[in-house]
Amino acid sequence: MTQIMPEITEENRAFWTGGARGELMIAHCDDCGHSIHPPEVVCPRCLSLSIRVLPAAGTGTVMARTINRQQWSPDMNVPFALAIVELDGESGVRITAPVVGCNPDTVAIGDRLQVVFEQIGYVWFPRFRPLA
Repeated sequence: MTQIMPEITEENRAFWTGGARGELMIAHCDDCGHSIHPPEVVCPRCLSLSIRVLPAAGTGTVMARTINRQQWSPDMNVPFALAIVELDGESGVRITAPVVGCNPDTVAIGDRLQVVFEQIGYVWFPRFRPLA
């Protein structure tokens, strides 16, 4: 399937390339500890400029999901599940990504998932699969 590539910036580079090491990288404020996603230069909670990127646990819980059955482009494989996953240990951080490695119809709210990565060009896109 054709993938729209993100623009890589200094703020988001770690997020889009951390998958090369198998790490889901999330920005954090050194002053108040707030998890920041998408990554920013300034903490939205305390306005600190002291931002550091750290690896997340890479696990989470399905908060919402949808099943796409419409083939929007000729090379799109359907059906597939798309989930909003709340990350463990990253208060308030939710990532929307496809769920792979299972029947899309079995993905349910409350399911536990683990991040995996799909490299497309210079970017490692987060995907999630059921937690073993």
